[in-house]
Amino acid sequence: MTIRSRFIAVMAALAAFAIAAPASAQKYPSRTIHIVVAYAPGGTGDIVARLLSAPLSQALGENIVVENRAGATGAIGAQAVVSSQPDGHTLLMGQTGEISINQHWIKGLTYNAERDLIPVALASVVPLGLVVPAKSPYSTMAELAKALTGKKPLTYASSGVGTPSHFAGEFLRLRTKANLTHVPYKGAGPALNDLIGGHVDLYFPGFPAVTPLLKSGNAKLLAVSSAKRAGGAPDIPTVAEAINDPHFDLTLWQGVFAPAGTPKPIVERLNLEINKILASPDMQKKLRDAGADVRISSLEEFAAFTKAESAKYLQIIKDSGVKPE
Repeated sequence: MTIRSRFIAVMAALAAFAIAAPASAQKYPSRTIHIVVAYAPGGTGDIVARLLSAPLSQALGENIVVENRAGATGAIGAQAVVSSQPDGHTLLMGQTGEISINQHWIKGLTYNAERDLIPVALASVVPLGLVVPAKSPYSTMAELAKALTGKKPLTYASSGVGTPSHFAGEFLRLRTKANLTHVPYKGAGPALNDLIGGHVDLYFPGFPAVTPLLKSGNAKLLAVSSAKRAGGAPDIPTVAEAINDPHFDLTLWQGVFAPAGTPKPIVERLNLEINKILASPDMQKKLRDAGADVRISSLEEFAAFTKAESAKYLQIIKDSGVKPE
């Protein structure tokens, strides 16, 4: 279904909702809505939350505040939303880590994403970019793929153990049977610095972080990790193309979640209003400029998506044998 056809469906559903929604749902919201971002300001999830907040505030007729609660790979922010009143006034801008990875990775985690959070609306999907230093001998993904299958020892950086960039490297190792060694860093900044310095061979940062590297000439983008080519770099191949493996599909993504127990009419209204905003050409351009591709989904589609993502990372963890360090 195209974005245009989804938009038409959204408008029809909004009209039906206005007629059929119970009075209790039409009283929502009754006070300021808080959207929690479980990471520091400046990341893609923070950008998406702030881009959505103004038009969503206008649509709902209430103020919206974006709150950053960083720490523990998103677990602190997620737990704050799980512990809030399930009335639609506290929402999570959920991302890959706290929704699809943490429950399989962090011991003693105090929430279960599938049980304690309701998927409301998927907003955007961001591929990871496979980058190498500017002075790397590899200038194309085909060249790197040949080196990977040739068993040459290579190193890959990550922004930390248990992060999507860590698992992207592990997934590449599994799918190519390459001799890849993980070099974890405390954040994307140190990882990028060492990549630029040539201390590691490759890295999978989020796509928005790639553009400055390319403009400065400090790195080369060889491929993207998503199943399809990125809208912001249509000439760059996917890893899946280069290694001839359609199963290679890893992305960062951003979507709105509500605490379990939130009334269904509120969840449905939020899904419809957010999808209406995402269908606007202006919002799509803003998200593309931020390195993200818009992904409009129904409640059922988003729920299925989160389950599939969780299963994917669980399988990578099992197959790779990696453990928390």
